[in-house]
Amino acid sequence: MQNENTESRVLNPLIVQSDRSILMDVHAPRAEECRNALIPFAELERSPEHLHTYRLTPLSLWNATSAGFTVSDVIKVLREFSRFDVPESVEVWIEETAGKFGKIVLLPAPENIVEKQNEINKAMKDGDEKNSAKPEIKIEYLILQTASVAVYKQLDTNPQLKKYLLPCEIENSFLLLLTDRGTVKQKLIELGWPVKDEVPLCDGEPFEINLREKSLSGKDFEIRDYQKEAAKAIVGDRGPGTGFGTIVLPCGAGKTIVGIEIMSMLKTNTLIISTNITSVHQWMEELKDKTDINPDDISEYTGESKTIKPVTVATYQILTWRPEKTEPYPHFSIFRERNWGLIIYDEVHLLPAPVFRVVAELQAVRRVGLTATLVREDGCQGYVFSLVGPKRYDVPWKELEHTGWIAKAECIEVRLDLSEKDELEYAVALPREKHRIASENCVKVKIVQELVEKFKDDKILIIGQYLSQLDEIAKLLNVPIITGKTKNADRDVIYSDFRNGKIRVLVVSKVANFAVDLPDASMAIQISGTFGSRQEEAQRLGRILRPKERTSRFFTLITRNTVEEDFGSNRQKFLAEQGYTYRIVKYADADSFDGIMDDTEIISQSGGSV
Repeated sequence: MQNENTESRVLNPLIVQSDRSILMDVHAPRAEECRNALIPFAELERSPEHLHTYRLTPLSLWNATSAGFTVSDVIKVLREFSRFDVPESVEVWIEETAGKFGKIVLLPAPENIVEKQNEINKAMKDGDEKNSAKPEIKIEYLILQTASVAVYKQLDTNPQLKKYLLPCEIENSFLLLLTDRGTVKQKLIELGWPVKDEVPLCDGEPFEINLREKSLSGKDFEIRDYQKEAAKAIVGDRGPGTGFGTIVLPCGAGKTIVGIEIMSMLKTNTLIISTNITSVHQWMEELKDKTDINPDDISEYTGESKTIKPVTVATYQILTWRPEKTEPYPHFSIFRERNWGLIIYDEVHLLPAPVFRVVAELQAVRRVGLTATLVREDGCQGYVFSLVGPKRYDVPWKELEHTGWIAKAECIEVRLDLSEKDELEYAVALPREKHRIASENCVKVKIVQELVEKFKDDKILIIGQYLSQLDEIAKLLNVPIITGKTKNADRDVIYSDFRNGKIRVLVVSKVANFAVDLPDASMAIQISGTFGSRQEEAQRLGRILRPKERTSRFFTLITRNTVEEDFGSNRQKFLAEQGYTYRIVKYADADSFDGIMDDTEIISQSGGSV
């Protein structure tokens, strides 16, 4: 029975609706506590200034279930924070949907069944004149099993699965090739059936990895509690169903350290894949600084150097390069060059489609995805779930802010008008052109200059999408700029100069969105972005979240009454879910920023009225 004391619930923040949407009153007394409780199993859809809308989805529930949440845990949260009774239909849907996780299990095939199937294969080969002369190869199989006759029949009659699933003498089970393990899991998630994979993983070639008590710089090095918990969530007891999954932690919270801790626990040959050469070098430096690995056993596999050692760090770009679109990917061979025991996918939410195909084949290898947000604008979060692994560990950003592990941050949206010369051009432009005109609003250049002059004590990143605009700002301020055209050696020098204080202001394009460690950056000015990308917004805020004594500031410049407002509203969803609010500055002149630290109006989302 649900709590019948309606009066005691009148101030609760949630309203759970029968369409599985959830409204949260951000002004209710327990709103922040409620937000943190929702994060593991609900997705934020809209976040205007008063009521945020969350939604329960199959994937959000399966991620929660795989991370240890039970159906009763989910329903308990909804009942505890709901202002009214939770609709019975919603509770039934939660039970049925979350209950799908574990209904289909992947298991090793018994040896007698494997032998029998190979005998069938041999008989078929002997009857085929073309193949009879080929040497006999023993094929490995797995069992896909369900306790439900109805589910079995549903899978048995599905045309998408026909080519992968073979008859099996075990009741309500199928045989499938070991090499089809990932593909079948991917197909089933598309059909609404998550697979609980309990096939043991290969250990890989052993390689001793231990953590230092003091880093090479002489500082004490200790793994934080939440980093240990995240690593344990992946490694588990090393039995079936463990050794793969995704870790979600805020930028600046030390995801690299979690990866290194997992490496020290598993002690095996490790392949690390990240987003760019700068990130590759950062991984290598962290490994040398915080582990006892001989530097000669660490290598990079990039466009600049292609060496494979027991610990190898590569880029997604080199893996997805090929001479022609119709040709195979030559560098995919790296996955088979060594007997890897662990693969780490850094910024896993960016995993390119070609790499997904390889990951589907690498289901016998322990693997971990690291990310600040599982949001993908292409909707392929399900691929991460089925191929890399479900979310095993997550922690609200604000929780780590309160404990001091990431910096406090203030988000400020600056709303400005189009210049007169751009208004007419914008009015007649095509939709895609409208975004660029609004983004390159010339007033933004003036505002950037004023902000840099006003906040003289901050180390500032100026981030944008359009290179001509970035070049103009860099020349105006006489500061360095990093774009995709900047040589990697030059990037490393500029980043180093920024870290050690030789330069205070740095202009960067999208290349700095991910996996760039600039711990002293205390302010970011976002002048334009990739349309409505939520993960880009989160990553850009993350550039200034390394722990520091001062509050970091994240300025976003938005052209009023243009498509930039709508895109900005969507971009801010993920951060709003994490509890960040956006202060609004209506820009008139340089004095508009005088009230930022005290009386600027605060709303939860830029799309609301001010």
